[in-house]
Parts: sequence; C-alpha cells; structure tokens
Amino acid sequence: MRLNFFGVFFLLSLILVAQEKYPTNTFRSPLEIPMVLAGTFGELRSNHFHSGIDIKTQQREGLPVLAVADGTVTRIKVSHWGYGKALYIAHPSGHTSVYGHLKKFGPEIEEYVKKIQYDKQSYEVEIFPEYGELKVDKGNIVAFSGNTGGSSGPHLHFELRSSVSEKPTNPLLYGYEVRDATDPSLVGLFAYPLSNDALVNRSAQKIQLNFTRQADGSFLADKVTALGTIGFGINSFDRQDMAANQNGVYAVKQTVNGRVYLEYDFESFSFGETRYINTLIDYAHFGKYRQRIQKCFKEPYNHLSIYKTLYNNGKIDIEEGMSYTVELLISDIEGNETKLIIPVEGKQEAVKIKKDDTTTKDFIIADKPNNFDLGAAKVYFPANTFYEDFYMNLQKGKDTITIHDNSVAAHRNFTISFDPSQYPLEERRQLFIARLDDHMRPSYSKTYKRDGSFTTRTRALGMYTLVKDSVAPTISPKNFKEQQWLSNYSYLSLKISDDLSGIDTYSATINGKWVLMEYEPKTNTITYNFDDKILNDTQCELKVTVTDNVGNSSTYTGIFFRK
Repeated sequence: MRLNFFGVFFLLSLILVAQEKYPTNTFRSPLEIPMVLAGTFGELRSNHFHSGIDIKTQQREGLPVLAVADGTVTRIKVSHWGYGKALYIAHPSGHTSVYGHLKKFGPEIEEYVKKIQYDKQSYEVEIFPEYGELKVDKGNIVAFSGNTGGSSGPHLHFELRSSVSEKPTNPLLYGYEVRDATDPSLVGLFAYPLSNDALVNRSAQKIQLNFTRQADGSFLADKVTALGTIGFGINSFDRQDMAANQNGVYAVKQTVNGRVYLEYDFESFSFGETRYINTLIDYAHFGKYRQRIQKCFKEPYNHLSIYKTLYNNGKIDIEEGMSYTVELLISDIEGNETKLIIPVEGKQEAVKIKKDDTTTKDFIIADKPNNFDLGAAKVYFPANTFYEDFYMNLQKGKDTITIHDNSVAAHRNFTISFDPSQYPLEERRQLFIARLDDHMRPSYSKTYKRDGSFTTRTRALGMYTLVKDSVAPTISPKNFKEQQWLSNYSYLSLKISDDLSGIDTYSATINGKWVLMEYEPKTNTITYNFDDKILNDTQCELKVTVTDNVGNSSTYTGIFFRK
C-alpha cells in the first residue's frame, strides 16, 4: 500500500508540474469563432520556423480580437511587412500573448497609437508603453483581425511567449481545442549516403525511395540495400479536420531495431536558432524543387534545440550481412500518428550512381572569412557565413556577377560592393544593386552609396548587377475623383506603384496638414480614414508625394469637398 501511495503521489506530482508548465485553464481563445488553423507552430517556413498558430477568420477581416487573459500592453508595432499591425500583452502568469496581421487596434489602443503616429508623422512605429499604462482584462476587445504585413490572406497570427526569455511555445499545449482526428500525410521518402564509402540501392547520391500503404494504415518502404553510414529524410505535412491547409507536423521519431536514434518535436524553440531550419531541411533540394525534406539525422553544424533524443546523431551504420528495421513515426500534437517501416539489408554492391564530385577553383572554408574580386564587384563572406566548406561557383563579369546559386543557404549576411566609376555621376544617382531571378528580372537589394562604392548586404546567393531606374512612381486616386464630394465616405484611397526599384517613402497632407496614410504593399494602396477628424474645411487640397528607392519622386495634387 505504501508503494502504491507513493506511486500515485509521483504521478500526481508529474501532472501538477505539467499543468504549471503549460496551464490549460488560464488563457481563453483570442477569437469568438471555432479555432481552425491555417498554420501550426514550428511549421517550416522560408529561413524560419513559424512561431505561432495562424487562426482562420472565415476569409473575413474585422473580427474582434480578445485579450486571452488579464494583462498590460508592453509593445505595439506597426509595419508594412512582417506581422503588420501587431500587439504584445504581458500576463501575470509570466507569458506574453502576441496578435499579428491586425486590421486595427481596439479603441483605446488605436487612439494611443494614432497620437504617436501623428507626433512622429510616420505610419510605421514601434512603441513600448510603460508597464501598466494600457491595462486589459481577459475578454476585452484589444484589436480587430486583418491581413496586414506579410500575410497572404485574412487570419490572426497568435503566439504565447515567455515574458522573460521571449521564447515562443506551441499555443496548443495550453488547452486550446482544434478538431483533429487526421493522421499526418507522408509525401516522400529519401535516403542519404553520408560516409565516403556509403551506398544506398547502388547510389552514392541521395535517392528517393518507394513506399506503399499497408492494410493497418502504416507504410512499408521497398527493401533497401545499403552499406556504410546512411540517413533518411521525409517530406510530410499535417491537416486538421476543418481545413485543407497543409500544415506542419509536430514530432518525428526514428528507431533502428527498436532503439531510438532520433526524436524531435515543436514544443518550443528560440528566435536566435530559428534560421538553423536550413540545417534541418535539405536546402539544396528546396532550392531546386521548393519541397522541404526534413532530415532524420543531425548535421554537425545544426545547433537546433528541438531534439529530445539523439543516438549517433540519427545516422545509421550499415554493415554487410546485417538486417535493420528502421521505423519512422510522424505525429501531430493530438497524437495522430503515421508509421513508416523501412527494411534495410547490409549488402556490398557495385556503384551505379557515382557521387557528385563537382569542383571549382574557389573553395569556401566556412569558419574563415573569404574575399573575392569578381571584376564588376567584390564579395566578402564573413567567417561562418555558411554552415560547411564547399566549392563555390563564382563568375566574373563586366557589369554582372554570379555568386553560386540557391542550392546553398547563407546563415549570415555577406557584402557585395560594386564600382560605379564607369557610369557618369548624374546616372549613378539612379542606379541600384539588383538580384536577377531565373528569368533575369531584377529585384532591389538595399543599396548603400558612399565613398565611390555601391554596397549591399544580403543572404541570397545568385546573380547581381547594377540597374538604372529613371522612372518616378505613379500615383492615382482609387475610390474618388477630382472635385468630388466625399461627405459620406469613411476613407479615401490612392494607388501608388513603382515599376523597378520599389517605393521607399510616401507622405500626404490635406490643406497643408500631415495626415496618416496606411500603406498596403499587397494592393499598392494608401488609405486615409476620415475618422482621424483633423479636417475642418469644406474644400480640401490633397497632396501626396511618393519616392522610390533611388530618389525618383512624384507628387499628386487634387481637390475634394467634404461637410
């Protein structure tokens, strides 16, 4: 009886610790509609893991966003990109809730923000209110859902972070209910020969493997013959019951002959490590096919903290004459699982597909700085720009240079410096550094002009050149006409666009007074809300000036009337 008592006490202690770590009754839903997800925590994104959940808003904007618990606003950020309009609320539990892509804030917060925007005469602001200055109660309307920033459709981005470390944690661990009885989907399976002598199915290169669904719902791969050190990778996704979105899986576990070799999940991670996603996925494969293969082995330059168990870094040493059963278990946070079994036989075979031993004259040593003169430009890679040593393809040019391709990820910014001396002084003003895509279309790379040199800092490999932009941005009314009465209008909007270097700044005045224009790059629209109530005149002269990234400027002037 005594042993049973202590056993029960121990189990209760574990439950209490878990509840304390992730309280399941502290936070309410931030929306008053069923929680259906367009994106999950830890989902694989470009150069980062998704740090929250994306909650669908029924393809609508303007739904009330509610404080998930009592707290105080500690940060407000309004940006054209990223989270767009975002709100951060600290709670007594030691957590901070984050709400992103908002259309606007609740009345009190909106007034607070607009005052600062008008004081600074800037739409983009970042504000850190004094602790307790903007208190909220659980269930208060703190904002309205939208589609601002880098959002590709209306939804609410929601996070729960530690107020001290800023480390985000999977919000679904806090008791939020999302209907999910669907097993994760397995799209692709790949095998990697990792040691110099390794082969998989007579290939010394990565190879895709076939698999079939079994009667019990699991998957069985075709028998693999291999030798040396090998690893596996999977392409998979998860779906919740109420959505068709291909969201990220929660956990992956690999066992070999019953022993756990690798196990990781997306319980939490730090923002400082998020770019190491490029070491978890097969980045070269992603660059070529836009598919993310998750490696079931850990590279030496992978510094992610998501791993719960590692044996031999997930790598499997295959010996001749031995048999191995590799099992991969892919699961979502609700415990739905997809099992894949890979039978492996250790067998010496003749090489059919040889290792790709492409070499160039330029070799990158990752932990040392590297400088290159490519004629039209010089390139400087600081130490640890890249994860590993490799042969780099560099091509000189009179006005265009090539810096390898998108098969390699850069972890840090590197510098490209062009010499513009071949261009007349007046023409240099309209030049910028551009990255060329596969169709030779230029995109602006932030260009610093000083000391007779044009410089940009970037993480993107590829082709770069100098491009001239001599055309000023265009400005045109969108929802009104010249000399129109706008008494019944709640807002006025204009379309602004630039065909090459892109828009840098914009400003607007009405009868000489600066007014706040909200810029939405996705629609090339700037909007003024008459709710700002700074107009006292019936006849209003609107003046809008837009400048592109090389300094070309346009101004629109028009008259409208309003009572």
